[in-house]
Amino acid sequence: MSMTSPVPDRPDRFDPADPESTTRARVLALITTDGPVTAVLLAARLHLTAAGIRRHIGCLEESGLVAVHDGRPTGARGRPARAYVATDRAHAEGTGEYPDIATQALHFLASVAGDEAIEDFAQRRMEDLEKRYAPKITAPDVEGRVQQLADALSADGFAASVRPVPGAVTVQLCQGHCPVQHVAAQFPALCDAEAQAFSRLLGSHTQRLVTLANGGHVCTTNVPVASSPPPRSPRPAG
Repeated sequence: MSMTSPVPDRPDRFDPADPESTTRARVLALITTDGPVTAVLLAARLHLTAAGIRRHIGCLEESGLVAVHDGRPTGARGRPARAYVATDRAHAEGTGEYPDIATQALHFLASVAGDEAIEDFAQRRMEDLEKRYAPKITAPDVEGRVQQLADALSADGFAASVRPVPGAVTVQLCQGHCPVQHVAAQFPALCDAEAQAFSRLLGSHTQRLVTLANGGHVCTTNVPVASSPPPRSPRPAG
């Protein structure tokens, strides 16, 4: 008789009373936030054996929640690191049915008021975010402000982290989850407005490298951390 917990059908059905299930949920959360990530790194972060981590990853793979991502070669023989990322299903099921309703609403808005109405909606949505985040982003240096922005995004469920870029004076702001991912795939103005808001909050030029909406495993924004002017105040609502 197997003692393994049943494989969950959805990420929101992990059983908090089951240690196996809660550990698997933590594994998925780290893969979502830090992916692509290896089993060895996951084991170190969660203080578990690599074999135990691989068992949980196997369950998540069977559920369609994580998948293998071949990274750059590491090691003397140039073998690619076996790393894992959260799948589209994991992202989609974490947001429920609301993206479908939002997509329908925006298609209706575009049909009656045109693409400019979508852009205006995207900008106004980010104005609210800027007003809420601005008091939390006060560090005197850009790198500190990026970390504060990541913390604020994570508190809102975006699973954000900051990753240094070796040999460069930039960092990458990564968002492992986006509640409007599938909506933004059809309405890229949402991503464009978000990137502009990040630039204003950080007081630094930013470059969006890839997004979940266009097929990336995380939303990645490149941020120079050299000396930059302080961030601008959020724009007043029109």
